[in-house]
Amino acid sequence: MLRGLTLAVKPIALPMKRKSTKAPRSLAARLSSLLGAEQVRADEASLQAHAGDRWFAANPPEVVVLAKNTEHVSKTLAFANRHGIPVTARGAGYGYVGGCVPVRKGIALSLAGMTQIKEINVADSVAVVEPGVITGHLQQAVREKGLFYPPDPASLKDCSIGGNIATNAGGPRCLKYGVTRTYVLGLEVVLADGKVLRCGARTHKNKTGFDLVGLFVGSEGLLGVVTEATLRLLPMPPARATVAASFSSFRQAAEAVQRIFGAGYLPSALEIADPFTLKSAQEYLGREIAPGAKSLVLLDLDGQPASVKGEARALAKLLGGLKALSIMTASGEEACEKLWGLRRAYSTSLKATGLIKLNEDVAVPRGRLIDLVEFCEGLSKKYKYPVACFGHAGDGNIHVNIMAANYHTDRKVRAEVDEALDKLFAQVLAWGGVITGEHGIGLAKKPWWKDATTPVVRSTHAALKHALDPKGILNPGKFV
Repeated sequence: MLRGLTLAVKPIALPMKRKSTKAPRSLAARLSSLLGAEQVRADEASLQAHAGDRWFAANPPEVVVLAKNTEHVSKTLAFANRHGIPVTARGAGYGYVGGCVPVRKGIALSLAGMTQIKEINVADSVAVVEPGVITGHLQQAVREKGLFYPPDPASLKDCSIGGNIATNAGGPRCLKYGVTRTYVLGLEVVLADGKVLRCGARTHKNKTGFDLVGLFVGSEGLLGVVTEATLRLLPMPPARATVAASFSSFRQAAEAVQRIFGAGYLPSALEIADPFTLKSAQEYLGREIAPGAKSLVLLDLDGQPASVKGEARALAKLLGGLKALSIMTASGEEACEKLWGLRRAYSTSLKATGLIKLNEDVAVPRGRLIDLVEFCEGLSKKYKYPVACFGHAGDGNIHVNIMAANYHTDRKVRAEVDEALDKLFAQVLAWGGVITGEHGIGLAKKPWWKDATTPVVRSTHAALKHALDPKGILNPGKFV
């Protein structure tokens, strides 16, 4: 029996109609009395708007709570815990794995209205923010003060800090700077029973007890609800350069990645794309950026002007010696962003093909990049579906996208794709890789949770979950 996406979505057939309107109205009325009517929604449009994220599965909650502060969150969780009502917290809804789908209905707790940047302290190099702050907005706000918040998920203009923390989001720059966890110094978290926990500090070093901050970062809303984050900031690098090199094969591009590291360079970002992705992006943008190319390596450098200029020149020379078809360089924010426009179009352009895009954010040891893409080429030939690969070559986190028309409606297509995913994840794990590098488990990866973990790992997760959420009200129906 296949263990693919069918199993992940079958229990919540899209979308479900509520059996009775009495319970939702009753629940909405009780929450309105507790929080105020302006914080509670039970109309059909609001329920549907909070039924899912960017993944294809959805299930409307019984009621939506629009939290504006920690007190709203605390009161909601205390009430829900007392009555055993499921609560699914959500931010901007830009996740890719169904992490905020209210599988067991109940309350969808929206933090999108908690948008305050409470403090940007230059002397301490910290920012204190609420979870609904959009990542790109925070980056711009600290940049204006000469500071830098490095995490840069592709959806940074739309995703929220709370969602980034819930999934421990990455992005291209995590090669040099690390993922979200690296920048979370302290958290305010509301636990399942409504108690407010403050952990961590605003210092850049802290070894006071267990790493509770690290416990909550990446916990996907299963252990508590973040209502405030103290984030580490860095000095803004004064210079930036981008180098793009096209190649006649993915193998050549992957070998170039290894040569870059072998020569002692550490770019802030280092991306790669396969032929299908590159062709789709150029068609979508309506311009041929790299004529005749079958793969593209795109890297970013930042730091002091002299060093950035020198490294860009040296890397362009190195790539030219590796049989690159073309080399493009840019310096300065505006010029660099023009080159990065191609990279930022990868995901959108694949969707624009009209095929259903199943995005799997696997990560493999960096030396397995060529093996991974060749394995995906084999899957494409066997199952007759295009498989597009692109992503973070610097850390082995490659987005493998099986492109399948009629995936949602044709059982045969779904069965074949699920079988291909079984093979993909089995091979990635055999190489010592992981089934998700930055999106999380959610619903999409739940069928492979047991394959990716040992019984001891799963029992440890269950023990932590039970200790912090004994009634199991937080984001139920997911992987723990």
